[in-house]
Amino acid sequence: MTALGRLRRRTLLRAAAAGTTAVAAGCARDASSVQAAVVWNGDELARFRAVVANFPAPVRVIGVGNDIDSFLTARQSAGTSPDVAVLSRPGLVVEYAERGWLSPVTPTTGYAPPAGLADLLTVDGRRYGVWIKAAHKSLFWHFPSLLDEPPKTWDQLVSQTRRLAARHRADGGPAPLAIGAADGWVLTDWFENALLDVAGAEVYDALARGEADWQGQPVRYALDRLAELWSVDGAFPDGGRRALLTQFEESVIQVVHHRTAVMVFEADFVDAAAARFRRGNEPLSTFRFPGARHADKPLVVGGDVAVAFAGSAGGVELVHWLSNRTAFGPWLEAGGYLSPNLDVPVESHRDPLRRRLAEELRAAETVQFDLSDRLPGTFTGTDGVGIWRIMQDFFMDVTDGTAARYAVSRTTRALAAAARAARSRR
Repeated sequence: MTALGRLRRRTLLRAAAAGTTAVAAGCARDASSVQAAVVWNGDELARFRAVVANFPAPVRVIGVGNDIDSFLTARQSAGTSPDVAVLSRPGLVVEYAERGWLSPVTPTTGYAPPAGLADLLTVDGRRYGVWIKAAHKSLFWHFPSLLDEPPKTWDQLVSQTRRLAARHRADGGPAPLAIGAADGWVLTDWFENALLDVAGAEVYDALARGEADWQGQPVRYALDRLAELWSVDGAFPDGGRRALLTQFEESVIQVVHHRTAVMVFEADFVDAAAARFRRGNEPLSTFRFPGARHADKPLVVGGDVAVAFAGSAGGVELVHWLSNRTAFGPWLEAGGYLSPNLDVPVESHRDPLRRRLAEELRAAETVQFDLSDRLPGTFTGTDGVGIWRIMQDFFMDVTDGTAARYAVSRTTRALAAAARAARSRR
């Protein structure tokens, strides 16, 4: 081994050891227990621990946060992979399976994810994961006292935003929109909903697979739509530059506590942040991301998938057990959980919002998984990188006065270049 190779190996070993120490004491594999590394922390981590407490063998859960890929890569290099991992990116499942890191898994009977989602976890006809948690990512949130009639179409949303922005400029009332543009994934969620509406599922899927042109008309049209809305003068509290410094949770606070914005777009997990910071007793209301027409509104979902690492029989057994429709009973009872298993009765969801969202998952004609989480390599996005950074640059352009046609051309070129670079690295 060369000196550089030894250095790289020492770096990976230190990263694995440091990650292990940081998240849990003594998390080396134990033949009598199963170890699971998950993306969650806080309440979600506690809820999952309550779920796996019912598994026949002890399960040691490690919460490692969103950068779980780096953690798992280091642990794999050190030969200390966990038995199970919970990932939010199906693209990682495919990458890990192609590298030989994972064991195929078989779900229990009655496991029924929305159409198309199961296929995201298969490689060469073999399944390498099961969906265990869903996120409905096509929602706007608001107080009815500030928005008595939600828009039903995109044109109505634009008109309403212009009207509220004019009032905001005139008398200092709340801006129409809060947006956590400091978190690139918030902007990609906007883009994905607009894209699915204008392009349809076929083009959306083709872009995820690397089989469509990022400089094509559907992508341009989706970006044109966003530019039309985001460029409205007074759309955001303190303007677009301030929005680029606003993180997701702060954008929720602007609506539910400070009342400096009328509505915020994001997934069903908004209610967790709202519960911590809401001022007053008025309940929040939601409406679907508006499409071009009243019907066929886009429905984008995110979610978490459980995978078993190669060589772990206990890991395979745990993933199989997690696919059972009764496994997540404790989390369903606690609330704040949306099941991706359509075999789970709608009425099993404790809170009324998620009962309604569970119905929408069953009724929607077009359900697509979060596009950025399906993209390969660094194109998938992270802070300052990939599609997250590209969408932040686009947001900065259109809120800073750059003409839409130039901003759209610049963004589609950047997206196409990032897609080519990701393909070349695979």
